[in-house]
Amino acid sequence: MPDAGPSFTIRLADSAEDLRAAQRLRYDVFVRELGGGGEMVDHDAGLEQDKFDPYFDHMLAYDDTTGEVVGVYRLLPGDRAAELGQYYSEDEYDLTVLKQSGRKLLELGRSCLHPDYRGGTAMYHLWNGLAGYVAERQIEILFGVASFHGTDVTELAQPLSMLHHNHLAPSDLRVRAQPDVFQSMNLVEPEALDRRAAMIQVPALIKAYLRLGGFVGKGAFIDQAFNTTDVCLILDTARMNDRQKRIYGGA
Repeated sequence: MPDAGPSFTIRLADSAEDLRAAQRLRYDVFVRELGGGGEMVDHDAGLEQDKFDPYFDHMLAYDDTTGEVVGVYRLLPGDRAAELGQYYSEDEYDLTVLKQSGRKLLELGRSCLHPDYRGGTAMYHLWNGLAGYVAERQIEILFGVASFHGTDVTELAQPLSMLHHNHLAPSDLRVRAQPDVFQSMNLVEPEALDRRAAMIQVPALIKAYLRLGGFVGKGAFIDQAFNTTDVCLILDTARMNDRQKRIYGGA
């Protein structure tokens, strides 16, 4: 029989050891691989961490064969954000339109996979776990920042403009980059867009949200500490069609 590949267990972190495993993987990806940083990063221990970690749920993907954490997702439900006093991405985006919607919100972030598991089924399993988490808590809107590597917007002009022209959120979901850090994504006129070339530059995670009917907020944020250009993704479960719901639910 052909090798079906690794099997995975998806669960929420429930111990300090679980959290450190997530932070170690984040360090490998965001700091070692992508050149990111941050004031609470522990280079000696190899942990990528911040002040928000204690408030988030951390969804972990374990390779059942090795027992190693190979994928993570960080999740902040609205009631926990109220306790904390803010969402993580509020430093970058004005979320007023979502917070005043009266709908149940979930912020997503720090999603990453070990390099050996990219392009396989690990992310599929994480999304399956996320779908279960959302259904159990009756979440209506998912959102969070996702990143392009690098901070030179001239190199990202095509994909940022494609997102702005083709995937901008409707007004009731349209968060906006904070005024003091607002970077326009309207850098190339629609008629000058090369959609195929633009899509090649779009990271896999952002493409996944777009396939599910996701939108982007207005404006980007240049994150010098993480060496990224961030966009805010918004997914309204009520707007998903049946095909998108099947993909999202893992059918």
